[in-house]
Amino acid sequence: MMGIIIREEEKKEIQFLLRREMDEIILDMDDERIDGVVKRAMQERYKILLSLFKRVASTQAEIMKYIVIPKGKKSSSLEFKQNEKFF
Repeated sequence: MMGIIIREEEKKEIQFLLRREMDEIILDMDDERIDGVVKRAMQERYKILLSLFKRVASTQAEIMKYIVIPKGKKSSSLEFKQNEKFF
């Protein structure tokens, strides 16, 4: 376990970076040119980024924007899950 002390300005920068990375992954998941193996790796990375984002997000509403689930068994794309409580 690690702990860090950061200023509010640094926290906002971390939030921005994590949001940007997660947005890129969400967009890339719909790209049919990307292989399934790569998409699975992207999903794993997304989970890690989301867990980090949960630690620095200001509100649960911000987090809910990035809660996603797989669309179906055949598709590896991501879809937003709005109604379930994850906290």
